[in-house]
Amino acid sequence: MLGGPDPGGSVRPADFPVPDTAAARAALTLAREYQSAAITAHGLRSWLWAEGFARAGGFDGIDHELLYVSAVLHDIGTMAEFDNHTLSYEDAGGHVAIAVTAGAGWARERRRRALEVIVRHNWTSVDRTMDAEGHLLEIATGLDISGARADVLPEGFLREVLAAHPRGELAAEFGACVRDQAARKPDTAARRLVDGGVVAKLAANPLERL
Repeated sequence: MLGGPDPGGSVRPADFPVPDTAAARAALTLAREYQSAAITAHGLRSWLWAEGFARAGGFDGIDHELLYVSAVLHDIGTMAEFDNHTLSYEDAGGHVAIAVTAGAGWARERRRRALEVIVRHNWTSVDRTMDAEGHLLEIATGLDISGARADVLPEGFLREVLAAHPRGELAAEFGACVRDQAARKPDTAARRLVDGGVVAKLAANPLERL
């Protein structure tokens, strides 16, 4: 099933405003400057999916700015300018987020949370009681990459988000990125993703046909 019911009233992307903060603006500026339109749209959809899952799951006390910054920057470590020859791309991207949020004046502990959330998005599972934002980004990227939990969010919400942030060439671009990372860094999560059939999952994602 693609898209679940919306019993509590319509959920709209407009329900989740972009944080009006220096860190949020800097994250999006950096993403747009270095990433392709498809990868940046993937980050923005992942943020909106995460916010939708938070509402559907009854999450309280979410750090919405942290979630936005982490979602927007979670794949920036695949870009040549930020690629690290030893670290996984999620670790590299997490350190970019630390730099961005340091410039915005975040405290050290909160900066480290951005790193944790980005790294954990590539875990096979994140316990929501241990890291709510990490859990939300993990399941949100799972939806955008492989279509997991596509029945949880209302179909109308899925369609509106996709209209605002089209998938474009995500399947081809991200597939190429992760294959490259897996080949050069076989001990990182990228290798597990490739071995787990991420390229086929991208192509088969029901969001590609919505």
